[in-house]
Amino acid sequence: MKLICIGRNYTEHIKELENERPSEPVVFLKPDSAILLKNQPFFIPDFSDDVHHEVEILVKIDRIGKYIDKKFAHKYYSEIGLGIDFTARDLQAKLKAKGLPWEKAKSFDGAAVIGKWVRKNEIKDINNIAFFLKKNDTIVQNGNTSHMLWKIDEIIEYVSKYFTLKIGDIIFTGTPAGVSRVVANDKLTGYLENKTMFSITVK
Repeated sequence: MKLICIGRNYTEHIKELENERPSEPVVFLKPDSAILLKNQPFFIPDFSDDVHHEVEILVKIDRIGKYIDKKFAHKYYSEIGLGIDFTARDLQAKLKAKGLPWEKAKSFDGAAVIGKWVRKNEIKDINNIAFFLKKNDTIVQNGNTSHMLWKIDEIIEYVSKYFTLKIGDIIFTGTPAGVSRVVANDKLTGYLENKTMFSITVK
């Protein structure tokens, strides 16, 4: 399985990082080795002093597909989740400045948190899902899928032009504003609507 990630999908997050608004989805991949093991803490890697949390809605693919039309995209997933795309922001800035790929800053071991899953049919409107992240009991990121530049089905249509989607693949759909540095002993808890989806400790 592969992790397909979408960058710059929320306007306010683009502004906070002073990035250029893209004309099409920004796509990058994480290997399965980036997945943080269940019930394990997140260890800040020794190559970064500025790792940021980025909470994101996740989509789990459950059918094989290629060149999927947006109107059929809903047939390719039945579960929605929540997770974190950890980013070594200092390393990413260095790589971007040189025009190099981001993978070392985005795809290191433990950089992908995958929480619980909810059946899609339990959600009233896929394009109006509220979610938020608490850091030490304070809400630091607050998002809604209605604010996405590219909605879930549009993302599936776009990425399936380039990658065959396989059963078990997971799409990270982008993060809202409010990303910030994590430090040892931080506790990060993610919520979909008001349901707790994950809780991890930073070491």
